[in-house]
Amino acid sequence: MSEGRLLELEAIKQLKARYFRFIDTQNWDGLKNEVFSEDAQLKWGPDDDQVMVGREAILAGLKFNLEGATTVHHGHMPEIDLIDDTHARGIWSMFDRVDHPQYLLVGYGHYHEEYVKLAEGWRIQRLQLTRLHEERTPK
Repeated sequence: MSEGRLLELEAIKQLKARYFRFIDTQNWDGLKNEVFSEDAQLKWGPDDDQVMVGREAILAGLKFNLEGATTVHHGHMPEIDLIDDTHARGIWSMFDRVDHPQYLLVGYGHYHEEYVKLAEGWRIQRLQLTRLHEERTPK
């Protein structure tokens, strides 16, 4: 594999690391400016109504759902395919813990993602979370 391809893969890994850190620190400006493309889509569950379309809608949904919560998100074992110079796909194993005022959620599964390279760098264009397990305990 060429050095250039390795650098692109590393840039996508750094993008995903920022996603996890910005979610957990609730850095909404960072998510907007450094993580998602403007036309991004986020599907966070199996149902069709669990889709947020557009960066602004994603940020509004995340703010609403995570208000008052303390979270930790871990991503592991990335499988990243560079499709061409400006498009890539990835799958990440994941674990998350969401300590929300109304419930405690612990889960694991996979992120399925598509990336686009813009003038400012790689951004997440599509994200779908598929869970293998979720425990939600009311408080």
